[in-house]
Amino acid sequence: MAVIPFPVTPPACCGKPAHATRIVLPVAPTVIARTQHASDRKAAAMPVGEAMAWIGNLQKGSTTVKSADINGPGDPLAAIDLTLHTAMAVRQSFPDAAISVTTLGIHGETAAPMLAEAGVGRLVLEVNGIDPETIGRLYAWIRPGKRTLPITQAAALLVEEQQLSVAACRKAGIEVTAKTTLYPGINLDKVGEIAGTVAGWGVNAMIVVPCQTSTGNQSPTDEQLAAARNTVAAVLALGEDTPAEECILPPEKSGVAGLPKPTPERPNVAVVSGSGMEVDLHLGHAIKVLIYGPRADGLACLLETRPAPEPGAGSERWLQLADTLQDCFALLAASAGNNPRQILGEKGITVLVTEGDIEGLVDVLYGGGRKGKGKKRG
Repeated sequence: MAVIPFPVTPPACCGKPAHATRIVLPVAPTVIARTQHASDRKAAAMPVGEAMAWIGNLQKGSTTVKSADINGPGDPLAAIDLTLHTAMAVRQSFPDAAISVTTLGIHGETAAPMLAEAGVGRLVLEVNGIDPETIGRLYAWIRPGKRTLPITQAAALLVEEQQLSVAACRKAGIEVTAKTTLYPGINLDKVGEIAGTVAGWGVNAMIVVPCQTSTGNQSPTDEQLAAARNTVAAVLALGEDTPAEECILPPEKSGVAGLPKPTPERPNVAVVSGSGMEVDLHLGHAIKVLIYGPRADGLACLLETRPAPEPGAGSERWLQLADTLQDCFALLAASAGNNPRQILGEKGITVLVTEGDIEGLVDVLYGGGRKGKGKKRG
């Protein structure tokens, strides 16, 4: 699952005619897992306010939305309030649209009743392995809460949470489709076991897709993919992924042009980091802020460190931070609440929720070419 917000090239489904009937809403900023084989390319996280405005504009135009998928770049169930707001906005603008949520399923047991009430009719559950060894080979880390768990412990928790999610969704009247990405040499030969397990959980169908060769892995051959699908079809209904040409993504988030840019008044970037090397800290936990900006030769580098305001002052804390960062056009954090994002945004500082190597991410904001520099956690 991708992080955010540094796309390199426009997605294939952008710029399609208005008669396309499926929209993808990447509103979830919080990443709870990273595969060993994820691409360095980052997809954009869309603020829920922008998502609602975009949905409203679609409603006013000629687009007929038949389905909407709340999907990425983080996990929608890790930012349940944003997901619910987005689902309700879709339901209000397009009452007949089918709404789905794509997720790993962690926290699904508690989320299912709320999703159903918001109008979500389908959960796409990403199940790429059901045994600890396979999950350990697939995932670099899994963070169900505030802490990253040892992968063996996280693997067991993931499978348990996924099973509970299926049961809760069935009880709430939400259809569940499993989706498995196939990696030769890792889980390709496990597809039958995965299908049998999720069928036992009660999923309605299963989608099988190949891993992308851009991740550095060999993609399954056509013969291997066909064999895997036949294996699944023998156990439960075989679902199909929606073709890219039938999708509409928010066009303003389709490339680097959608990112904030430095100005003469605000030439710098603020970063919160626990390690000093990666964007890895929740904004609310920050006690200091790293300031990056261009040096004399134009290259961006670390300029200084500034103290962050003490917690406990509510909105006043974020107003103080905005004053501290008057020369910054953006702030990078691994996570951030709606209140600071809104307050800082009104003061001219765009909060970008992302994870990875600081230098690489900062470089992208200044238009550099090291877009792959963001740390590859897989």
